[in-house]
Formats: sequence, structure tokens, C-alpha cells
Amino acid sequence: MEIEINWLAVLSATVAGMICAGLWYTKSLFGPTWRQLTGISETDSQKSGNTPMIIVLFANIITAIVLAGVISISRIAFDNTSILFSLFVGFLVWLAFSATTLITHNAFEQKPSKLTWINIGYQLVLFLSMALVIGLFR
Repeated sequence: MEIEINWLAVLSATVAGMICAGLWYTKSLFGPTWRQLTGISETDSQKSGNTPMIIVLFANIITAIVLAGVISISRIAFDNTSILFSLFVGFLVWLAFSATTLITHNAFEQKPSKLTWINIGYQLVLFLSMALVIGLFR
């Protein structure tokens, strides 16, 4: 079995991930509600500088690499290279690792369920966007 990682797909998926993050938390989508639920003001965000975005960038790179590897292994194991299959794998990876982790973490920290839904929704869009991009490079 040879696992193939298309680095152009990883780069493209990383860009898609950054776009998802940028759009999801804008004023026109979930940004104001997220700010209200977290207590993080725009001033707080400005004080933190670029550090959070750098962290998001590196997290997206790692997510894209791992997702590309899992999709590659799954394609070989199930002999399926369709885009829908890539999306399904992305969904399963999100469900198994991201959604369950966020739900558990937020439950123990007693965070508002609305905040949990905003964040797992973002993660779902992130994983599906990345899986779609990776699937297009088959």
C-alpha cells in the first residue's frame, strides 16, 4: 500500500480552511454571537495580534495533511476515488475527532450549547471543504 499525499491538494485545502475560518466568524455570520458567548471583544482580538491566525494556519496545515492521508488510505482500502467518498471520509473524521472532542470539552467547561454548535458547525464546514478540495485532486 502506497499512501500518496498531493501537496498541491494540501496547500489548496489549507487555503480553503483559512477562507472558512475567515468567513464563519465574520460580522455577517457567527462572529457577533461567538463574541457574545465567549466574552472576547474586538479589542481583545486586536490585542492578541496575529498569533491566533498563525495558530489557525498551522492547525489547518496539519488537518489538511492528515485528512489527505486518511482519504488516500481509505481510497485504497475501499477502492473508491469519488468526491462523495472523500466527503464521507471528511465527515467521519470530523465526527470521530472534532465534534466529539469539542462537545466533551465544552460540556465539562459548561460552555453554552449555542457556542458548541457554532464551533462544531465551523469544524464540519472546515473538514468538508478540505475533503472536497482534496477529493478534486484525485
